[in-house]
Amino acid sequence: MAFDPEKGPSTVDYSAHDQTSLDQDGTISHETGIMAKLRAVEAAMDKKLGLESEAITRKRPEDKRKVHWVEELSMAFLWASGTMNTSCFATGFLGWEFGLTLKQSILISIFTSILAASLSGYCATFGAATGLRQISVSRYSFGWWPNKLVALLNGIQQLGWAAVACITGGLALTAVSDGHVSLILGIVILAVVALLISVVGLNAILIYERYAWMVFFIIFMIIYGETGKYADNSAPATVTGTSFSGAVLSLIAVVYGSSASWCTMASDYYVHYPTNVSRVKVFFMTTFGIAIPTSIGLVAGCVVASALNSKPDWSDAYENQGIGYLIQDILYPRGFAKFLLTLLVLSGINVNVISIYSSAISFQQLSRPFGRVPRFIWTLFCFALILALAIGGRQKLNTYLQDFLSLLGYWCTSYAVILFEEHYIFRKGNFDNYDLEGWNDPARLPLGIGASVAFILGVVAWCMGMDETWFIGPLAKLIGDAGGDIANEFTFVVTALSYIPARYLELKYFGR
Repeated sequence: MAFDPEKGPSTVDYSAHDQTSLDQDGTISHETGIMAKLRAVEAAMDKKLGLESEAITRKRPEDKRKVHWVEELSMAFLWASGTMNTSCFATGFLGWEFGLTLKQSILISIFTSILAASLSGYCATFGAATGLRQISVSRYSFGWWPNKLVALLNGIQQLGWAAVACITGGLALTAVSDGHVSLILGIVILAVVALLISVVGLNAILIYERYAWMVFFIIFMIIYGETGKYADNSAPATVTGTSFSGAVLSLIAVVYGSSASWCTMASDYYVHYPTNVSRVKVFFMTTFGIAIPTSIGLVAGCVVASALNSKPDWSDAYENQGIGYLIQDILYPRGFAKFLLTLLVLSGINVNVISIYSSAISFQQLSRPFGRVPRFIWTLFCFALILALAIGGRQKLNTYLQDFLSLLGYWCTSYAVILFEEHYIFRKGNFDNYDLEGWNDPARLPLGIGASVAFILGVVAWCMGMDETWFIGPLAKLIGDAGGDIANEFTFVVTALSYIPARYLELKYFGR
């Protein structure tokens, strides 16, 4: 049984030197040389280990089995394991750094997480209904060629998230070892463990992530218990007027990017569910499976950050040694703190597992030749890039968080709005209006003109409203002394208003 990752299985056998598959038009094509050998290796590993060699192929309704309710809990627990981590804890400090009070930081973190997670929850509902991965789903609005840019952006996004997780996890590992394990070595260790889990495929990921969150939930409850008494909500905000507005908007942008960034890969983990699974269930379990654990980590960071003014030893550890040493200082007794910190190191692995898996799938969809490269090769490629990003950015974690997470939210907003309007306005909210059999045929997909126009105008909106360390847009400059990030809000409006007429004209003149 031969398999082309973009086209599905064929009934022609292959050897290690000549792999045969069926093209879209049904003709037989042959692969020879190193590529055939690699695909033969992947097929053999799939047979023995369930390596998931057919990652991007559509999962048809007749090929799906009934999912037990315990497995359905993965709709929430998968994200809980991937979001309740040291990266979210570190992000929680940004409200304090922006000059906001504890109460303000907490309220912004919770409500923004819920809002942003709802985008990911909505996108997740396409997985079971279509049997397609998220980047394949967006072909029905972005078309064949423009969607390749979406695939590239998603791949880069997941690699960046994984790099952040490696840095925070590496800092924790360095603290545990009292500096004997360098930050670089800690980053490498986290990335390697995540690589091993990701290579195996979706089944291993779902089983691992279904239970991993429990450990981190207990740890964060301990953090709350041991640090809550030091929380300081009496200190006033250090920014006022328009500068206060700018700080609030910038924090919203960072937190929003943290939770919204899952929307471009959410359905990847639902393709195996039956087609008739409740979309309402998928939406709420995904939304709160992301929002609640993310908020737990963010609020813990807010609480500890508020105490830095009255705890100079904590402040010194945070400013001069890093988040790992700070966690070690705030927990007691010291031996117990080291034990918990060791467990927290694993939280970076959880993010990496999800990110490596989805980024590899995205890169497979950049072109047909890329799709024929085995998924495990792309996984190794992503592993190498994550190491490069994490090692290169290891000394600038807060800058990395502020710039990278904000940037994620911008394009994810455009992506989710386009999918929403395409589904409910042009497809009438009915999956029968999707030509699911033509998911991999450019001639049966939209040209993507409407989505391209809306997306490009969205990019203009980002640039006008973004507030990053390397660039402040003209609209963002008008808000306070340091600027205020309104890129997401502006992008939402511009994309929503431009996609409808652009897509209507595309249908009128091109008919698809």
